[in-house]
Amino acid sequence: MIGYLFDLLTELEFWFTKQKRTRAMRFSVFLVGRSTCVQEDKPVMDALVDHARQADALGFDAVFMPDHHFTGYAPMSSDPFLFAAYLAGQLKRVHFGMSVTTVPLHHPVRFAERVNLLDQLTEGRLLVGIGSGTTPEEMIGFGVNYKNASAMLQENLDLVLRLWNKQTEDEPITFETGHYKGAVVQRIVPTAYQRPFNRIMPVALRETSMQRAADMGCPAFIPAFTPPVPASAEPFEHLSLYFNRYKAALLAAGHTQEVIDHCLSWTTHTYQCVHVAPSDDQAEEELQQILVAYKRAIEREHTFNKRAEQISGVQLQPHPDCFSRDWIKTWCLHGSPDTVAAELEKHRQLGIGNVLMGFTNGPLTAERIRFSEQSMSLFAREVMPRFK
Repeated sequence: MIGYLFDLLTELEFWFTKQKRTRAMRFSVFLVGRSTCVQEDKPVMDALVDHARQADALGFDAVFMPDHHFTGYAPMSSDPFLFAAYLAGQLKRVHFGMSVTTVPLHHPVRFAERVNLLDQLTEGRLLVGIGSGTTPEEMIGFGVNYKNASAMLQENLDLVLRLWNKQTEDEPITFETGHYKGAVVQRIVPTAYQRPFNRIMPVALRETSMQRAADMGCPAFIPAFTPPVPASAEPFEHLSLYFNRYKAALLAAGHTQEVIDHCLSWTTHTYQCVHVAPSDDQAEEELQQILVAYKRAIEREHTFNKRAEQISGVQLQPHPDCFSRDWIKTWCLHGSPDTVAAELEKHRQLGIGNVLMGFTNGPLTAERIRFSEQSMSLFAREVMPRFK
């Protein structure tokens, strides 16, 4: 009898280990590419539409759009909801994500409406990352104080959640914030396609944002840090730390297993620059070429960044050296298919559900587009099947 129980326990342990090892992962494409002058705006947008179509055809799970303004970071990101609606008329399989919506730059009532409308147009294939913003330049362009961004995020989000829950017969919701004052008498039209709607994805860079995602029953963005602090630590250590904190908070929040499974399957780690080549040496050589152009674009924007900081009364840290070991290890995933798969296996073992990858980071020259098509095709053919 004891021997039978021992054999049974051994078999169960093997089964659970195998399930963990073979857990499926999602892979998403980040639609980003810099326009460095007015003549490039349309070609860059056209290239990113093609990139989204390729991602759908190659079997990626989602395409994500940034929410950025004035810099040319991605021309269509001045209105990612409009761009996603345009893509939704063409792509019928992939999910559509925001990475991430700068909530303080959006009127909360308009934000509630647009999210619901896009959720309907995509038939529930929507994921809305939310954050407080990144640069003073974007804030002052909309008349928002950079120093107040975090407070505005929470204030606007609280109102949006109230609006989504309001029924027609409920009393009007009145609101008055530092920027907006009004009342919603009936309800937000249209309603969300998903009921309940739980596709908000907070960026979990702080304990408060991590706890917010867990309490709401939402997936989270768990980025790493550049450079890692302390400097001796590896980026994956930080990813593990924050993911495990989020997972513990999620499990303690009292959600159903269905909600927990949904959250973990879409909890996302991001690589700004992904480059796959037939060999490690080729990937390294081509990555260096990509980073040379990327660095030129960053340096071009630096003067304008400093002007915006002066107007906003803040002084941020300079952009880190993109050729440094810390920056590359944190924001880049590159190498042969075997090397890239080995790194992603660590994410699967940790429990990360979705990896968001930028195959088009930097100025979109003809050579950069060739690199991205080579890389994405090789990833889909030789890496992705190992995780599906």
